[in-house]
Amino acid sequence: MAAESSKQFWKRSAKLPGSIQPVYGAQHPPLDPRLTKNFIKERSKISTLPMKNKKASSFHEFARNTSDAWDIGDDEDEDFPSFQTLNSKVAKATAAQVLENHSRLRVKPEWPQVALNEAPTNCKVIKSNSEAQLSRAPEDACVCNPLHKQQSLPLRPIIPLVARISDQNASGAPPMTVREKTRLEKFRQLLSSHNTDLDELRKCSWPGVPREVRPVTWRLLSGYLPASMERRKLTLQRKREEYFGFIEQYYDSRNEEHHQDTYRQIHIDIPRTNPLIPLFQQPLVQEIFERILFIWAIRHPASGYVQGINDLVTPFFVVFLSEYVEEDVENFDVTNLSQDVMRSIEADSFWCMSKLLDGIQDNYTFAQPGIQKKVKALEELVSRIDEQVHNHFRKYEVEYLQFAFRWMNNLLMRELPLRCTIRLWDTYQSEPEGFSHFHLYVCAAFLIKWRKEILDEEDFQGLLMLLQNLPTIHWGNEEIGLLLAEAYRLKYMFADAPNHYRR
Repeated sequence: MAAESSKQFWKRSAKLPGSIQPVYGAQHPPLDPRLTKNFIKERSKISTLPMKNKKASSFHEFARNTSDAWDIGDDEDEDFPSFQTLNSKVAKATAAQVLENHSRLRVKPEWPQVALNEAPTNCKVIKSNSEAQLSRAPEDACVCNPLHKQQSLPLRPIIPLVARISDQNASGAPPMTVREKTRLEKFRQLLSSHNTDLDELRKCSWPGVPREVRPVTWRLLSGYLPASMERRKLTLQRKREEYFGFIEQYYDSRNEEHHQDTYRQIHIDIPRTNPLIPLFQQPLVQEIFERILFIWAIRHPASGYVQGINDLVTPFFVVFLSEYVEEDVENFDVTNLSQDVMRSIEADSFWCMSKLLDGIQDNYTFAQPGIQKKVKALEELVSRIDEQVHNHFRKYEVEYLQFAFRWMNNLLMRELPLRCTIRLWDTYQSEPEGFSHFHLYVCAAFLIKWRKEILDEEDFQGLLMLLQNLPTIHWGNEEIGLLLAEAYRLKYMFADAPNHYRR
């Protein structure tokens, strides 16, 4: 009796969320005869209704026309063996067709074989595949031309995600020019002076900091190091000891009941941090990130740990690691470095991240009011600088919070490759209130950069898919330079004239 009532309940409740609804298509008709009958009945019921061919044009239409409900129906009576047999036949036929199509289109290039015994055994830096492709001989490039013709992406070399960040452009970086050598020499003069002129250092850093001097420049610009040369060594020693004092004092409390939730969330988020870069998947690096984030959360109870803060450690870690690694760091094995060096990198990353978050902590307090205000300001700004894009969002009921929340929460780190984020942060640290104020204008410039693609999309789903997956994988210094120049223009026009973007 109980089984019968349970069965009747599911029959009555077939349209509840969480039920499975069968999906039918021209190539794969219903497989079960009883499902076919139900399908015909449903078709006869709705055949009198007008068919709606147009795509969902707004959020509400998209929500109405999208169902994730599961209609289980009479699962107990279905003939699963026959279903699985027929499904496997369809799958095999489809797979064979796909393989046949690929075999026609694809021409396999013959890459030169590299003997394993040629790899250096005592080298600290492991070259990445992308680096190897950049340095291939011109003869090899002509071999892979047929493959490039099949690709929809523009013909550009693969850029290492992290390596050669300061001098890598999207079109490939030539050797250092005379101008770049002059800039590097000017930085070295500034940094080696008895008392570094920080205003001059900010001015030089705005268009980008050379890789060779970026670690010490970032320490100075973030306020972690003093301008006086005499005090730097003692300050570094004291701050590093202070950080490891925090670890001795607080880190064991991660297993206490009132800190378990914080540590658990950090432990979950760390493997998700830059999952495509091998450097961040190494256990030692993940342990370092866990300590940094947990200690910061314990020392900042007003906000605690919030998802997104984990991303903000990575640029500092990569920059300070590059001080000890000459070439590519994306595949570097950190176990090759001494414990003292790793401790220095960890402590410096913690303090510089703390300085950054001190200026934007209201982004991460309860209800994240800082982000709410910035997203609203972005909406007002875009309504003044490009009313057509703003009205396009309104027409299809796209809210700025639906895409710009992540831009503010993660400082565009999820939208840009890591090399671009590091270049962007050169300028942010050179600008007064760069992370808290100038970032708004960078987001506005970034949005308007895609105005053509935005206006081409004519439904809610397409707009949101575009805005959450913008094609920036090939971006380099050139694109970031143009973006920052446009952001500076917008700031110059609107920052001191707030009524210009208020209706």
